Amino acid sequence: QVQFVESGGGLVQPGGSLRLSCLAPGISLDDYAIGWFRQAPGKEREGIACISSSDGNTYYADSVRDRFTISKDRAKKMVFLRLSSLKPEDTAVYSCAANLMRTRCVSPQRPHEFDYWGQGTQVTVDS
Repeated sequence: QVQFVESGGGLVQPGGSLRLSCLAPGISLDDYAIGWFRQAPGKEREGIACISSSDGNTYYADSVRDRFTISKDRAKKMVFLRLSSLKPEDTAVYSCAANLMRTRCVSPQRPHEFDYWGQGTQVTVDS
C-alpha cells in the first residue's frame, strides 16, 4: 500500500516562510500529477497546487498563487511546496497525493481523483 509522507510544517509568524516536503515512495513521479491540498478546521479540503508528471506544468489556486511554489525531485521521489508571505488564513493541515486519473494538472483539482494520501503536516500561522 503506497502512502505519501509529508513533513516540514510548524508554527510560523505572518509573513514568514516554510518548505513542505512530500515523500512519494513506490511510484515514479513521471507517471502521476502530484497535488498539494490543505484542510482547515470546519472547512472543505482545498486543492492548492499541482505539478504535472512530465512537462513541469503547474497549477495554483487563486488563494496561494504568487506566494506558494511547487517543485519536485524525481530521483529522490520528493515533491516540495514552498510557502511564503504566509497569512493566518493559511493555517491548515497540508497533504499531498497522486492523481491516478491524470498526468497533467487541471483546474480545479478534484480530490476524488487522488490517492496515496499521507497523514498531513500542520502549518500554523500566528504571531
